Amino acid sequence: MLGEAFLSRSLGLPAARNDYTVSPVRTPMRDGVLLLGDHFKPLSRTPRGTILVRTPYGRGLPMSLLNGRVFAARGYHVVIQSVRGTFGSGGTFRPMAQETLDGPDTVAWLREQPWFDGRLATLGASYVGWTQWSSLISPPPELRAAVVIVGPHDFRTAVYGTGSFTLGDFLGWSDQVAHQEDGGYLRRLLNAATAPRRLRPALEGLPLPTAADPVLRGRAPWYREWLSHPAEEDPWWEPYRAGEALERVTAPILLISGWQDLFLDQTLQQYETLQRRGVEVGLTVGPWTHLDVGTRGVGIAVRETLAWLDEHMAGEPAARKSPVRLHRTGESRWHNLASWPPTTTPVVFQPHADRTLTTATDASPGETVGFRYDPAHPTPALGGRTLTGTMGVKDNRPLEARPDVVTFTTDPLPTAVDVAGRPALALAIAVDPPHADVFVRLCDVDDHGRSRNFSDAMLRLGPETPAGETQHLTLTLDPCFHRLRAGHRLRLQISGGAFPRFARNLGMPGAPVDGHVLRPSAHTIDCRATTLTLPVAAAER
Repeated sequence: MLGEAFLSRSLGLPAARNDYTVSPVRTPMRDGVLLLGDHFKPLSRTPRGTILVRTPYGRGLPMSLLNGRVFAARGYHVVIQSVRGTFGSGGTFRPMAQETLDGPDTVAWLREQPWFDGRLATLGASYVGWTQWSSLISPPPELRAAVVIVGPHDFRTAVYGTGSFTLGDFLGWSDQVAHQEDGGYLRRLLNAATAPRRLRPALEGLPLPTAADPVLRGRAPWYREWLSHPAEEDPWWEPYRAGEALERVTAPILLISGWQDLFLDQTLQQYETLQRRGVEVGLTVGPWTHLDVGTRGVGIAVRETLAWLDEHMAGEPAARKSPVRLHRTGESRWHNLASWPPTTTPVVFQPHADRTLTTATDASPGETVGFRYDPAHPTPALGGRTLTGTMGVKDNRPLEARPDVVTFTTDPLPTAVDVAGRPALALAIAVDPPHADVFVRLCDVDDHGRSRNFSDAMLRLGPETPAGETQHLTLTLDPCFHRLRAGHRLRLQISGGAFPRFARNLGMPGAPVDGHVLRPSAHTIDCRATTLTLPVAAAER
């Protein structure tokens, strides 16, 4: 128990309640395929129910520690199962699409186990969040609680929600999964460390699937499939969508995310839908990227998960002080809220040709600002809500110094401004040729000139508007809870892309699966018809 005591102290957990054993289990699917798992059995006369964790990432560290031992030592049966086609489980791995059937089959198997007492919870992060939502399309009656951490419910939106293919993240993820069983933990760390160098030809080459073949070596066939199905209405994506679960689940759900997590928008959609329906839902959002939740945020995530399960599985008193717990960036302080988003007042800004950004909407006719985007030398991504690359909050000055990035900046703010919700940019822009992208970002510029990002939006433009004709777009930026301190400046950044976070627009018609011809584009912003609206919360007393 010395190891358990150290773990408890490290994570800030209450002491372990009991010992436990670990034994292998095999779970049959409806097609006869067997999925391998580990059953963590608490040695307790009063177990607290069963937690199901279904993962493609193996059953060893850190999964066995943070999702197995922690909860088994506190009275829970835990089953950690390797999904189809991974780590000894039978069948072929087809990411996301396979889980809608395999999840319910696993719950059916649980019902037959003598130690299952009818109390079920699910938990897990990222893909393991997806395995939960896909199973909740038809929620099992035994479900008492769920904890979804940085998990999507709509994978098609994650891949193509901006209109552009989310290249860096999903090539990087495909490479990770394709090689994750090549060796032990150290080998996986080495693969991660060498990924930027190894993946560069696949990111920069064209066509995209052909460029990736030497890296993926046929071990991630889904990558070419994703590139071959860009259309939103394509029925091929149906198995990758679990939005119905948000309208059907009734069990209490805890959602944990980070302001720089790539699935943040989906987490907040989950919260808003569940709250509207009257489902008990908790929301915690920290100052984290996707990976930070398992490192910098792991103590908070595990403590809140345990408290949520103890309340809803074992009947212990509620530990949360409020339904919503948010870290306000720019202030570095946690806040308890009754709901999200809080009440705000819209404040409108306008850009000007002299690169200023003011609350006076008085731009003169003919005020325009232009830039040229060249897909042969694409505007690079820097920071933001990504899984790979330079993720999170970064100093954007190197990016803003480029000629293909334009910025508009306020004077120093006389008082602090608290932005809470989703900023919106009404953008009047002409592009030539019509095949082009727009990437916009808000930055907080401190009194040393450091320009740190806190909200982004990306949009692929349709070719319907003729070349050179002004079109009026609305870009809804990332949700944020950010304080612009007094004396800081707000900066609006506009460019033609963020590569390789998003696949570059080649300037030509065609699908991502076969595009290879490049053509630069000219972007012209009409300042008079462009406005930025911030949702501003009332100042605290």
